[in-house]
Amino acid sequence: SQSEQQILSSRLECAQSIKEGVLEEAECTESDRVTLFSHQGSGAETQTQSSLRLLQVQTETLYSKGDSEDLYVTNILYERETSKREVTGGEVTELVWKLCLAHSASYETADLFMTLVFELRRLSLEPLRALWQRSSFKCRDNWQPLIDALPSCATEACVVLMKDLIVSGEVEEDKVEYFFWSFTFISNPTAGMIESLAPLLKSPRASQSCFLGVTALVHRFCSAHSSCDHVPAVQSVMRTLGKFLGGNCTVQDSEHLSKMQLVLKAIGNAGLAAASLAPALGSCASLKSHPVEIRLAAVQAFRRIPCSVRVRDLLPEVT
Repeated sequence: SQSEQQILSSRLECAQSIKEGVLEEAECTESDRVTLFSHQGSGAETQTQSSLRLLQVQTETLYSKGDSEDLYVTNILYERETSKREVTGGEVTELVWKLCLAHSASYETADLFMTLVFELRRLSLEPLRALWQRSSFKCRDNWQPLIDALPSCATEACVVLMKDLIVSGEVEEDKVEYFFWSFTFISNPTAGMIESLAPLLKSPRASQSCFLGVTALVHRFCSAHSSCDHVPAVQSVMRTLGKFLGGNCTVQDSEHLSKMQLVLKAIGNAGLAAASLAPALGSCASLKSHPVEIRLAAVQAFRRIPCSVRVRDLLPEVT
């Protein structure tokens, strides 16, 4: 039947000449025959011939030193041109107003928000606090651009301001959680950040995100700084966590049990800085009178403590 006939018939033949891994010459012939409505297999046929020849080889061009003076290796994420001019709080306030007036789902809004983040990074603490006093307003859709931009700022001044807002209760609870989880992603934490946040762990209302966010910051800091356990801010965090353990993790009720599990998880989160608590963790894990959940959490808290602490000697009777 007509449906079973081959309507298009094509053929391609090429001859290539390669010398020392370089293609020097290629001759190709392509034939295409369309037999639709043909008479006795004739139909329409086209033939294309192409020829490619290597004419010359250019030697490698080396960049002159002058061409590479302005080149450098960097991470391209969120990179922007830096300006040497001073940023004023009034300029940033105006930027927040522009964000409020811009359409929420536009390229303009995205660009303005990123500009706000980079401008915040150039403000010290006092101008930042003054900015909050002027720009803590909400937009028509109940959005606070400054609240959302602060966690992406990731400077010591921004972290201290976020801590102040948490303590003063000026931000809603969901934004407080947002602040704490953002600490986990700060790539270059400072001792000043940890010093500012350490008192929050002592609050009776300290949440899981508070414990894990602060200790994640400690872990990142200690990964970049040797002998971090001698830094006063780090010592303050670990002393607070050590007091929660009470020497051997004794718990009185189910609520205290949950809090102790959280503290042990936070200690494991802190990593290198937790080496000083290894003896207490050993006691928590080895006492058979403790609930299994506590003993297991104590063992897991060793996960980032250096092997030089000799975990096996500290856990002689764990079964």
